[in-house]
Amino acid sequence: MSALRHLTGGLSMMVESVRMSVSNIRQNRMRSFLTILGIMIGVTAVIALVTTISGVSSSISDSFSSMGASTMTLSATGTDLQGGLTAENMEEISELDHVEGVSPSVSLSVTAARDDAYESGVSVSGRNDDYFVQEPDTLSRGRAINSIDLDQSLRVCLISEELVETFFYGDDPIGQELYLDGMRFTVVGVLAADADSSVSSMFSGSNAVIVPYTTALKMNGETLVSSLTLYIDEANAAEIVESELETCLDAIFDYEDDTYSIITMESIADTMESMLSMMSALLGGIASIALLVGGIGIMNMMLTSVTERTVEIGLKKAIGARPGQIQAQFLIESFLLSMVGGLAGVVLGIALSAILCQVLGTGFSLSYGAIALGVGFSAAVGVLFGWSPARKASRLNPIDALRRM
Repeated sequence: MSALRHLTGGLSMMVESVRMSVSNIRQNRMRSFLTILGIMIGVTAVIALVTTISGVSSSISDSFSSMGASTMTLSATGTDLQGGLTAENMEEISELDHVEGVSPSVSLSVTAARDDAYESGVSVSGRNDDYFVQEPDTLSRGRAINSIDLDQSLRVCLISEELVETFFYGDDPIGQELYLDGMRFTVVGVLAADADSSVSSMFSGSNAVIVPYTTALKMNGETLVSSLTLYIDEANAAEIVESELETCLDAIFDYEDDTYSIITMESIADTMESMLSMMSALLGGIASIALLVGGIGIMNMMLTSVTERTVEIGLKKAIGARPGQIQAQFLIESFLLSMVGGLAGVVLGIALSAILCQVLGTGFSLSYGAIALGVGFSAAVGVLFGWSPARKASRLNPIDALRRM
């Protein structure tokens, strides 16, 4: 029975402490608001940064996954005698084990024109027929580049939906003419606006054109290819292909140093993941500083509150309040301030990260870990930074306190 009375008394004291803490927070609304604002800004920053970076990282991972681990990019600077790859070199590379196909890439920027309309800064990419075999989602309608286009360096092109809107609004562009840097091309296809492949997505919704790579070389005044994409039949064969490719290229470029570089999707993904991790740690540190500043604000407010309520503390001790009860009241007040700021920060952080992900065009994924981190951090800040003022209040001498009346 006595234990029950003791428990009931403890709960009553706790409820009274919470009530008085809420009352004191209301009495000092502006000071409480500014204190809560410091915690809220810190938690908002933590939630928004962690969630946004997680969304960006996920989008990048999905992008590289769609490219496939079975894709490899070769950049060939060559030697003084041979500054790139010939058609025979590419044929030799395509015959390596586990290589399904190769696609050269020749890039340039042109001005596109038709009738009175023109568009500058149009990105032209020279490709071959293998590209469309390996990236079937690139083509929306019309036909792809074929071997005749390549052999005869025909002036045919595939254009993006954006260029269709610009030059052929309301008309079917297939079979019609488009001028690229003054040269007349025939439109034979339209690129997909929502292609699944990340490679083809570089052209989706942009002012881009694909032409036969042999035609692009002539437009550039070149004869050799410096960039090549390899398509591998098995993802786990990438290392084998890379080794064989190095042997082949060494022979092509007479074993000279720094004549080529090989980039795999896995290496790019690892680099991007490392960069995002470093960025996340850096921004997380900055956000943590904001939380620390909020914690200092709580400590400052509570110390001021202890000073202002010295007489109140003295009266409570004089009528029998124990030091632990005084300390608990101030800790509860600090905890409540911190948690209100933390919960408000979580809501704002989620809203801000959703907006940022929308602006950046990345997927939004609610991070429960970030929410737990924000709430946990808020609780910890409230307790840690409220401990010293609460302890100071509990140690006040009631006689000294009452002398200030």
